[in-house]
Amino acid sequence: MPVPQSRGLVSRPLLRESAYQAIRDAIVDGTLAPGERLNDGDLVEWLGISRTPIREALARLEQAGLVRTRPGHSTTVSPLDVRAVRAAQSVTAAMHELAVREAVPNLSSAELDAMREANARFADALRRNDVGAALAADDDFHAVAVTASANQAVRSVLEQFTPVLRRLERQRFGSLSGRSSVAQHERIIELCAAGDVEGAAAAARANWQTLAPLLDVVPADDTE
Repeated sequence: MPVPQSRGLVSRPLLRESAYQAIRDAIVDGTLAPGERLNDGDLVEWLGISRTPIREALARLEQAGLVRTRPGHSTTVSPLDVRAVRAAQSVTAAMHELAVREAVPNLSSAELDAMREANARFADALRRNDVGAALAADDDFHAVAVTASANQAVRSVLEQFTPVLRRLERQRFGSLSGRSSVAQHERIIELCAAGDVEGAAAAARANWQTLAPLLDVVPADDTE
């Protein structure tokens, strides 16, 4: 699929971050498909900004495993790679476990309510087979603990590795079949509300480990 034809999506104040987010989201949702070449000129026209922030965004996306750059040759969207996805899953599960462990002592009733509201949206999106809305609600659910943990290192690591997992979920779920996650989320909320730090942390880690069956259908990447 070609680069989208809309123009000038990126606001001037945060060009590098906005470019990163726009290209990342297009890769995660499949607009930019595995193997597709990312031409600087096309990206400049699409995003309405100069080459410099785009190149900085591409370098960051390469670190996240979403693009590949061959200096002097081409930049392409990375294929799904089982090794990269397994690594991302392990790191992401561990980071969410840590976030919940650090957040539980500080969670307010309003934050617990925010988790419940996000899980309700998640369940509704699943019933409607709306993958995008389900993943957005799932992000909102887990973001409560990440924010409450006030651990910037956790946030930074998750920002790098979560898109790889979201990309897998979008590509491998024709309709998101994560209904067991609704109950897992409810259990996490229950344990958080009870102040059970270790129980809630373990439940959060287990929730992210449920992606394991999807890894069996990711092809090994044998490209150079």
